[in-house]
Amino acid sequence: MGNSKSLPSNVVANGYAPLDSGHARLRELGYKQELKRDLSVISNFAFSFSVISVLTGVTTLYNTGLNYGGPVSFVYGWFIASAFTMIVALSMAEICSSYPTSGGLYYWSAKLAGPGWAPFASWITGCGQ
Repeated sequence: MGNSKSLPSNVVANGYAPLDSGHARLRELGYKQELKRDLSVISNFAFSFSVISVLTGVTTLYNTGLNYGGPVSFVYGWFIASAFTMIVALSMAEICSSYPTSGGLYYWSAKLAGPGWAPFASWITGCGQ
């Protein structure tokens, strides 16, 4: 009996995706890739550092953490917060690989919310930014 399952165009029969599977997925979604999608190591670090704003968070919460939790709260707090942040990051990476569009969070929230709630979900996402 032959296998009647069909694979998406971004996955080949042996299970390995081609180098630019995002381009194929965009084509499936009906979009043409127009933006350059690569960053150098320095650009990636600069973007990530500016988004997480380590200095702002550390300076505002350092005194509170030491007064109420002590040094132990910093050590365990760092690991616990890092673990949850990694879970969120991995979830967003999975969504990004499914919908590789330039709209980012707005498009993802619209697609995940469904047609009835899509405008509201995108609007709430915009307010959170």
